[in-house]
Amino acid sequence: MHYSRLCALLIDCQTPDIDQAASFWAEALGRPVDLDHPGTRGNYRMLDTPEGEPIVQIQRVSHESRVHLDIETDDIPAEVARLERAGARVVDRLERWVVMQAPTGQRFCVVRVQRPGFPKNANRWD
Repeated sequence: MHYSRLCALLIDCQTPDIDQAASFWAEALGRPVDLDHPGTRGNYRMLDTPEGEPIVQIQRVSHESRVHLDIETDDIPAEVARLERAGARVVDRLERWVVMQAPTGQRFCVVRVQRPGFPKNANRWD
């Protein structure tokens, strides 16, 4: 048995200026950039997240700009196996997360628990 839930929306930006990109998305979404968040560093900027809502993170990338989802879980191998059975495939296994691709082509990541209150609002998988 394990749990998983939607964790974050990541806005991948192929840009030389991550701060400019973060400012745009902060304005567009009505969420200020959270400069004090530990995730705001290097190529990453976190937007302020109201309690109970998914994280919104802006990240500078070298691939084309796109949006992807993170699914957080208390058991990454079990969640990856569940998603493979549903038709997804593993693209890359990294130290702390797994990049996957849905049968329809979208990339997403399976990550360790990131948000407080887990497993509130999570799905239980037996």
